[in-house]
Amino acid sequence: MHEFKDKVAFITGGASGVGFGQAQIFSEAGCKVVIADIRGDHLEEALSHFKNTGAQVHGIKLDVTDREAFENAALETTRVFGAPPELLLLTAGVNAFGPAEAATYEDFDWVVGVCLGGAINGLVTFVPRMVKAGNGGHIGVTSSFGALSVAPIIAPYAAAKGGVNAMMESYLLSLEPYGIGVSVLCPANVNSNIFESGKTRPEKLRNTGFNMTGETEAFLKSVHATGIEPRELARIFKEAIENDVFLVVPYANPDAIVHDVLARMADYTTPEGMKRVPETIRLFNEKHRAAIEGETGEDPYQNAYPGFGKAREGVGWVADEKKL
Repeated sequence: MHEFKDKVAFITGGASGVGFGQAQIFSEAGCKVVIADIRGDHLEEALSHFKNTGAQVHGIKLDVTDREAFENAALETTRVFGAPPELLLLTAGVNAFGPAEAATYEDFDWVVGVCLGGAINGLVTFVPRMVKAGNGGHIGVTSSFGALSVAPIIAPYAAAKGGVNAMMESYLLSLEPYGIGVSVLCPANVNSNIFESGKTRPEKLRNTGFNMTGETEAFLKSVHATGIEPRELARIFKEAIENDVFLVVPYANPDAIVHDVLARMADYTTPEGMKRVPETIRLFNEKHRAAIEGETGEDPYQNAYPGFGKAREGVGWVADEKKL
């Protein structure tokens, strides 16, 4: 996709963080933008910003896990801008940190429901409309470096984002005949407000095995403050979309990073390789941390709040060092 002027863009999670950065960059490129977000306060702030830019931006309150609401959002998009989107950016996401063995059904239902289920709902809602319109276009899904790297405290998130990557590779091959490109964006740390995503967690899904408190939220806020800026991330994503790049790893030498990810996976396939895995992971972090974390190459999690990534109080079966 090379031309953006007057194209309709639909962005989930578009009122803050990564999605807001995308809304800015693509509106500046000439897109007519729908920003869809679950938080009304963020929508008001985003729309206030765009009032001063002259961009054509429309806001829709949307819970990406609600399929009926997605259908209504699609109808509203066509009513407002006269066509379904040619640029579909599925960006909404949430996360929770804790030992995999402490995860509850609700931890998986919430994180997978938003990060993978929300993308599925967007695709099933909009892909038929995009195909029928016959105008081609592009679909970009914000995945995560968590789909490529290894971390023992993000099992629901890694499951969701790994599923996104595999799913979108299928869409890449399926949609080529219709002139619809596909990209997945895999950033690590981003200066966004995903640290407060627990505020939108439904009451029925609040049973968690993880220690998630005001203190852990404050720690995550400090971590994310050191991440890549959303506008810069969106600029990189736009360039990748223009060049039909599928796997967008927004760091220097992305092919080398992914090559080393695959080398780790290869080690898992043999007894000899399994013995190398701890060292393979250590060397990967040592080799690529500077590219991923910035010039200092410092791990933003190294001085973690003591309760971060631990099981909540009362989860008795996890190892002592993994619980409060």
